[in-house]
Amino acid sequence: MDKMNIMTIRDSFPLLNKKINGKSITYLDSAATSQMPDCVLNKFEEFYYNSYANVHRSVDTLGYLATSAYEDVRNKTAAFINAQSSQEVIFTSGCTDSLNLIAATYGEENIHEGDEIVVTIMEHHSNLLPWQQLAKRKKAVLKYIYLSEQQDLDLEDAKRKISSKTKIVALAQCSNVLGCVNPVKEIADLAHKYDAVVVVDGAQAVGHFKVDVQALNADFYAFSGHKMFAPNGVGVLYGKKDLLEKMRPYRYGGEMISQVTEQNATWAELPQKFEAGTPNIAGVIGLGAAISFVNSVGLAEIYKHEQGLVNYLLSKFANLDYITIYGPKDNHTGVIAFNVADLHPHDVATFLDQQGVEVRAGHHCAQPLMNYLGVESTIRASFSIYNNEHDIDQLIQAIKTTKEFFDGIK
Repeated sequence: MDKMNIMTIRDSFPLLNKKINGKSITYLDSAATSQMPDCVLNKFEEFYYNSYANVHRSVDTLGYLATSAYEDVRNKTAAFINAQSSQEVIFTSGCTDSLNLIAATYGEENIHEGDEIVVTIMEHHSNLLPWQQLAKRKKAVLKYIYLSEQQDLDLEDAKRKISSKTKIVALAQCSNVLGCVNPVKEIADLAHKYDAVVVVDGAQAVGHFKVDVQALNADFYAFSGHKMFAPNGVGVLYGKKDLLEKMRPYRYGGEMISQVTEQNATWAELPQKFEAGTPNIAGVIGLGAAISFVNSVGLAEIYKHEQGLVNYLLSKFANLDYITIYGPKDNHTGVIAFNVADLHPHDVATFLDQQGVEVRAGHHCAQPLMNYLGVESTIRASFSIYNNEHDIDQLIQAIKTTKEFFDGIK
C-alpha cells in the first residue's frame, strides 16, 4: 500500500490522535491489544442505539435483529478462517477462555494417567497452564518442544517428542515474543500419525495474514477479537465438528439445553451447547465489523505492510550494538522482542513512555521461554496496519535518548 493509503487508515483510529505526556502517541503494543478503527466503534455503538436485545430468546423485532446480526458474524467468522461449517465456530470471552474450554472438556475426558501432552517452550501461559494443570490432575506427562539455534521451533525436537503416547499437541501459530511463525501443518501431520489432537493458539496470527484452519488441519483453533481491531471480551474457538459433538458442555445455564427435567438434561446442538447464558453480543457485533475492516484492507496488504516495518526496524537495530534481539531473523511477524544492554526492560519502557512511545516490557506471559532464553524479561515492539516508518524512527530516537540518559548517570 502506498503512504497515502496508510495515512488514511491511520486516521481512522481515533486514539492514535491523543497525546501521552504531551507527545504524539507512537503505539507499538498491538500484540497486547490492537486499537479499534472508527468503523468498529461506530458499529458497536449502532447496535446499542438501534437493535440492543438478547439473542436466541425472543420472537420480537429487536430480538430478531440482534440474533440475526449475531449469527451473521458467526457465518462471517467461519468464512474468515475457512471453517467447514458455522457450527464449528464457538464464541467465547477470548483466546484464554477458548483454550481453557478445550482443556476442561476434551482434555478432562481424553487424558489419562501416563498419557503425554506436548507443548512448545514458547507458549503463552494461556496455552500452557491449562495443559500443565490438566497433566498434574491426570498424572499425565507434559513434554516441551524446544528451539533451534535460530530461535524458532525445532522440528527435529518435535519429531522426538511426539509419539504414540501423545494425546494432545498444543502450540501457538505465532509466538508473542519471538515473532516466529510455527509450522502448524507439519506438526499437525506428525501428531495425526499418532491420532493426537492439535490445539492451536492463533491470537498473534489472525488478522495479520490469511488463516485457513482446514489447510492447517488444526483440530482446535483459538483467537481473541481484541488483537485484531475488535473489542475486548470476545473470542473464538474453532473445533472440528465431530470433536465438538462428542464433548460435554463447558458451562451450564440458559440457551445451551434441549430439554431439562427435574433430574436430567439434554444439550442443544452446536454451537449453542457451548454458549451458556447471555453472550457478549456487542463484542461479537464488533468482531464482525473488525473482520469486515480487515477484509476491506486485505490480509495480503496487511502482511506486506507489517513485513516492511519489521525489515525497517531490524535494519535500524543493526546499527545499534547495544541491542539484543530475540527470535529468528526470517519468517517473522510484526513482533520484535529486544533488550538494551545494561538497562532493565521496565526502565527502558518507562522512559520510552515519557517520550510517547508505547511498548510492552516484562515476561509477556511466557516465563518458561524467558528462563530458556536466560533473561527475566524483554522489551517488545509490535506493529499493526496503522504503524509506519515514522513510528519506528520515534522508537529508535527514544531508545537512543534513554541509553544516553542512563549512560550519563553511571
